[in-house]
Amino acid sequence: MIRKIINANLVTSRVHLALLLYRISFGAMMLTHGFPKFQRLVQGNLKFGDPIGIGGELSFVLVVIAEFFGALMVIFGLGTRIGAFLLSFTMIVAGFVRHADDPFSSKEKAFMYLAVFLILLLTGPGKYSIDHKWTK
Repeated sequence: MIRKIINANLVTSRVHLALLLYRISFGAMMLTHGFPKFQRLVQGNLKFGDPIGIGGELSFVLVVIAEFFGALMVIFGLGTRIGAFLLSFTMIVAGFVRHADDPFSSKEKAFMYLAVFLILLLTGPGKYSIDHKWTK
């Protein structure tokens, strides 16, 4: 019984299920940041900071693309690696640029999301995704 619990061998079906749960849960959490920004974009409220020197409006549009559309891509497993890349880049800017002078507690959420989306970038979406169905 104890050997079964501490077994370090990967069970492929469980890995794919874990990736599905991972994508949906973290994609949905990111969507809670992206959806309000998407609503602001639709309303024409483009006021935003300029963390990387490309202009506040363009920065805002890129953040919306990552946090709203990238999150949806991750959730559905459609262009997952592209969505994960966009979200990873956004979290790099958030953690290392936007919150550069802030205490670690202010950067922590960006770094956690960064880790999540880098892992998805490396692993891909798993079997339970649109990407998998299209690449078969």
